[in-house]
Amino acid sequence: MKKIREVLRLRYGQISSVHDIAAACTLSTSTVHEYLYRSEAAGLGWPLPEETTDEDLERTLFPPRRRKGEPERPLPDFARFRAELSRKGVTLKLLWQEYARENPDGYGYSRLADLYKEWEKKSDVRMLQRHNGGEKLFVDFAGLKANLNDPETGEVREVSVFVSTMGSSQMVFARACHGEDLRSWLEAHVLAFEFYGALPMVLVPDNLKSGVTKACYYDPTINQAYAELARFYELTVLPARVRKPRDKAKVENGVQQVERWVLAPLRDRIFFSLSELNEAIASLVEELNHRIMKGPNASRAELFASEDLPAMKPLPEGRYVYAEWKTAKIAPDYHIEIEGHKYSVPYRFIGKKVDVRISPQTVEVFEGGVKISSHPRSPSRRGFTTQDSHMPEKHANAKWTPARLTRWAESIGPHTAWFVERVLSSKEHEEHAFRTILGVLRLEKNYSGPRLEAACTRANAVGAMHYGNVKSILEKNLDQAPLPLNAPPTPPHDNVRGPDYY
Repeated sequence: MKKIREVLRLRYGQISSVHDIAAACTLSTSTVHEYLYRSEAAGLGWPLPEETTDEDLERTLFPPRRRKGEPERPLPDFARFRAELSRKGVTLKLLWQEYARENPDGYGYSRLADLYKEWEKKSDVRMLQRHNGGEKLFVDFAGLKANLNDPETGEVREVSVFVSTMGSSQMVFARACHGEDLRSWLEAHVLAFEFYGALPMVLVPDNLKSGVTKACYYDPTINQAYAELARFYELTVLPARVRKPRDKAKVENGVQQVERWVLAPLRDRIFFSLSELNEAIASLVEELNHRIMKGPNASRAELFASEDLPAMKPLPEGRYVYAEWKTAKIAPDYHIEIEGHKYSVPYRFIGKKVDVRISPQTVEVFEGGVKISSHPRSPSRRGFTTQDSHMPEKHANAKWTPARLTRWAESIGPHTAWFVERVLSSKEHEEHAFRTILGVLRLEKNYSGPRLEAACTRANAVGAMHYGNVKSILEKNLDQAPLPLNAPPTPPHDNVRGPDYY
């Protein structure tokens, strides 16, 4: 469903062509046509209503299929189709509409497109690539690395160099990065846009992990954070096909120029910081962009000003803020854990998998494409951030309750029950203790009830109140060792049965 949302955004929000949408979303053009046909029939556009979930979208666009057993339908003249498609402005959908008027009971558009593809058997014809002004920006990391020296140890380490090239003018941007991680990749894009002072229509990255999560022939997937950057700047991402260097010939040439005229001249210079290195790179890149090229008898900078810049989009007022995306499962205490800190979500989502967007300022949680929770990001690597509105009005509505956990602990033994009571009473909200308690009680499965009871006895005696404490006692067989001589006795409590009970 995420790809359907992206198809609708690119079609109605960006007004992209079907072929560009298919390449950006790694779908066949027939699938894109089918999605658009179904969305038009359902009256959907962009943006979708905020409350529309993935399940709602699937039910709307893909109702149950009709039964099979339909009579054989007439086929069009595919040879005429191929001849007509070579004429300017003629599309397969137009030809299908003409076919459908003459054959009301004929094939639907999606099936007809598949049949035409089977008939056509296209050959791998190498096409001359022509790029419209301001249309495409090709991006990649250079194969050649730059060197940085540690001012204290003198150790030399390699750093990666990001390169971007405009399709029409071949205007080049380059910047050294600490690595090829996602953050460096996205921040280099932002700096590239600011270098050009405007935005292209299309980004063409290579299939590196920072841009494409899954690079393969069958189903490459755009990284969620990269897709978010594209939505922020209203761009289309068209990944180059795997092992198809002709798809990114411009950036391959740009990388070669940067390696030859920027990195190679700097090979013997010593740099002690990334900023110092980037100053030197920027100076040589400026020289490269102002060098006259033989073919057009003009520099990249001149061609950029006359061809690319007039057709590019202005930069937005704001600046993209880097954010990571993760998948999490809602715990029984209706919290998710990010870097040790726990953030609440509405308790009705307990047990569900959600997408989490983590920026330096906020932690946002999405379920089925709809935001269900948002918190300011906490600097603490422990503790809880809980909204009262996320808590159940009655614990009976939740899967786990203090009473249920206490009953489970009592079935193991009085010291286990006391341990649970101590953990529950130590938290501001009892639900914050659920995860620790569940972890401890589930140790019974691996170590048996009597051993867990003995481990809780020792934990109570030494004042330990964490899951890791009890697990360590069991792993090191300390539950079978004598208790310290000064261990305090178990205090009386309503939840702890005395020896007479047994």
